[in-house]
Formats: sequence, structure tokens, C-alpha cells
Amino acid sequence: MFRQEEDIFNILLGAVSEGVIIVNEQQEIVEANTAAAKMFGYSRDELIQQSLNILIPMKYHAGHGTHFNGFMKNRETRQMGHGRDLHGAHKNGTTFPVEAGLNPFSIKEKNYVMALVIDITIRKQQEAKIQELYADLEQKVIQRTKELSDTISELEAENKLRLQAEKDAKSALKREQELNELKTKFLSLVSHEFKTPLSSILTSSMLLGKYKLSEQQAKRDRHIKIISDKVHYLNNILNDFLSVEKLEKGKVNYKLSTFKMSKVVNEVVYNANMLLKEGQQINYPDDIDGYSLYQDEKIIELALSNVVNNAIKYSSENTIIDISITQNDAMTTINIKDNGIGIPEREQKNIFNRYFRAENALLVQGTGIGLNIVKSHLENLKGSISFESTENEGSTFTLNIPNKATV
Repeated sequence: MFRQEEDIFNILLGAVSEGVIIVNEQQEIVEANTAAAKMFGYSRDELIQQSLNILIPMKYHAGHGTHFNGFMKNRETRQMGHGRDLHGAHKNGTTFPVEAGLNPFSIKEKNYVMALVIDITIRKQQEAKIQELYADLEQKVIQRTKELSDTISELEAENKLRLQAEKDAKSALKREQELNELKTKFLSLVSHEFKTPLSSILTSSMLLGKYKLSEQQAKRDRHIKIISDKVHYLNNILNDFLSVEKLEKGKVNYKLSTFKMSKVVNEVVYNANMLLKEGQQINYPDDIDGYSLYQDEKIIELALSNVVNNAIKYSSENTIIDISITQNDAMTTINIKDNGIGIPEREQKNIFNRYFRAENALLVQGTGIGLNIVKSHLENLKGSISFESTENEGSTFTLNIPNKATV
């Protein structure tokens, strides 16, 4: 049985794309996965029972002991990207930048630290390239501004036209800077949204091996649920990215059928009830059995589900989400009102932009893709989505859907 559990443990370590290194209190390496060994240029057997210093550049040896002892004393999990810059020492003598998340744990009264290590050489190179591009862009702007200034001096008769040209140039520069900031935020967002659940999956997988007694089934179930929830979360993110790709390439095939609006609402509310925070409640109409649509049922369900789930996510406990639906001869209108954090006025123009997330929502998990996907689908179906929002008071999203699709 022990051998079987050890094999499972090794399989789990080998399946992790990040490097995993486990050390004891004496800074001796007691376990390392294939990814870690490959990253540092060693075989796994070469690393086992070696001092952790073998993976640390010589110039950092003197201070590393103090940092390690301080960490073991406080024993607090440190996430990737937090703390000082780190470098690893390759077997061939070179060094390279790394990012490490540290997770302390104990087995049989012995203390260990599990480090998840990522080689960020390519990221650092990309950051340097971005800085170079920014510098080049700034130089171009300076040059362009000088050219505009010379033109203004030479063509005073066309003062109005020149001023407008300068204004347009500044506006274009601002849009370009906003785009660059958006791309940077997206890279950071994807990195965070994937690393955090993957770390939870790894930790829960490893902890499962600790609970071997039958009376510890509840603890095993809890970690199994964590793994399942995180896998579903990652799967939803990947599905969003696939949806974006299909929409961009025009490869979405809508499947039209006649269905009752009440069926979609009941399905969305049933699933949303499992996400409700304590004291939250969804109010929805129960007199819409006569409302029918000839549309893509799954797309309408996706759109309504996305907005309702956002209302739950961005609202606090003990709040109400109201869903109201009206229908005339041509159009069905759905309003979803919440009492959540709202959207800052200065950021409302970007809310349907892909990967955009308002500043007051950055601490809540999300990719900034959902509303963009909903808007694209509804517009393809000749519908629309709009909203009204006040920061710290709440938002109302309105979905206008043609009763009969014409795609």
C-alpha cells in the first residue's frame, strides 16, 4: 500500500509542469520532480539529498540561510511573484531568473517546504523587449511632436487644421498606450488565473496522501472537491478562450429552435443558486410560460447565466438580484439588477472590451472575457446588451433579444 501511494505521489509530481522541489529543515532536497531536474540541468537522482545551495547562485549563498530560517520560523505560504527577485543556478554554471511559490507543511512532526519553481527567462526577455518598444515609441512620439511643431511654425494660416492634427495624434497615442496596458494586464491576469488554481490542485493532491484513515474521509472529500472545482474553473476559462477564437474567425454555427423562455430562466437560476453567498437571493418572474423564442437556446442561456453569475460575484452577502422579463411582438427584454460594487464611471466605456476588468473588480477571480463574448453573440443574433451602473450602488444589465433569429 505504501509503495502504491508513493507511486501515485510520484505520478502527480511528474504531471506538474512547474518544477517542484521539497526540502527539509536542513535545506536538504528530499524530493524533486522531472520538470525541476530538467530546469536545473540535473537528473532527479543527482538532486536527492543534496543541499539546496546546489540550485542557488554562489553570490546568494551567504544571505540565503538567513532568509530560509526566517521563512521556517514564520511558516507562511508565499505565492509566486511575491518577494524579492530570485535566480537559479544551472548545472552548467549559468544562472537564470526564476519565480517560486513556497508552501510549508509537516509530516510526522517533521517540517518541510515545497517550492513550485518556474523559469521566467522568456518572460524577462519579453519584458525587456516591451521596455525597448516603449522607449522606441516614446522617441517616435518626440520626433512626431517636433515635426508637428515645425509644421505649425511654417503654416500659421492653417492653424485650426494643425491643432486638430495634433489632437488626433495625441488621441492615437493614448489609444495605443491603453492597448499596451491592456495587453500587459491580460498577460498578468492569465498567469495569475492559471497558477493559483494549479497550486491549489497540487497542494490538495499531495495532502490527500496524508488522510489514510476511514474517519478522515471528510478531509479527503474536501480536497477532492477543491481539485474538482479548480479543474472546472480552468475548463471554463479555456472554453472562454475557445469561444473568443471561434467568434474572431466567424466559425460559430448557431443552432436555432423554438423554446420557452421559462425553461432557460429556470435552468440559469437553478445553477446560480449553487453560487449564492450567504443571505443572497434571486427574484425572477414566474408568469413567463407564454414567452417563446426562436433562437439558439444555449447561447441565450450562456448570456443570461454570465450576467446573473456576475451579479452574484460582484455583490456582497444579504443582497438581492432581480430578474425581470418583458416581451412584445418583436423583442424580448431581460433586465438583471444587482446591489453590488457597481462600475466606476470612468471605466464604463471599456466594460465590453475583451480582457478588461474594472479597477474595483481586480481582487475577484475572472478573465474579463465573458461580457465581450455575450455582446458578440447577441449582436450576431441581431440583439444587444447594455447597462446602467453606479459605483458602490449596483448595476442593471439589459439584454434585448429578437423573438425570431434571422442569422
